[in-house]
Amino acid sequence: MGPASGHLRPSLLVRLTQGSPPAARAARAIAWQAGQVIIGIGADIVDIGRFEAALRRTPALAARLFTESERCGRPESLAATFAAKEAVAKALGAPAGLSWTDVEVIRDASGCPRLEVRGTVAGAASQRGIRHWHVSLSHDAGMSIAMVVAEG
Repeated sequence: MGPASGHLRPSLLVRLTQGSPPAARAARAIAWQAGQVIIGIGADIVDIGRFEAALRRTPALAARLFTESERCGRPESLAATFAAKEAVAKALGAPAGLSWTDVEVIRDASGCPRLEVRGTVAGAASQRGIRHWHVSLSHDAGMSIAMVVAEG
């Protein structure tokens, strides 16, 4: 396998580690990163208008789907957050018994999202050896999308 796959060929790793001390350190860092494994990937897309209408029709739905801090978002943000929760379930293999509020989308000061898991979702992730989550959210043209990578 080559660099495009995220793994170094052994011969390339040997050549890199025989170089200067900075090159050797860089090669060891790359080799260490190659030890991480993608366990699951999930993606979901949500029609913002339909989702907003569902929330208006069923007021209790927001409390079932979102944590208190998530509920204050705009409709496109709520739709993207819901898509992220669906994508997490898909990355886990869609096991039964997950609670929507056991995965939370947290945004840092610059708006960059990250996932926080607890309870049923943390348990399912632990059983599958998942230690890290990566999430990407976007919305445009009336649709919100989320991509989630679960890494061991």
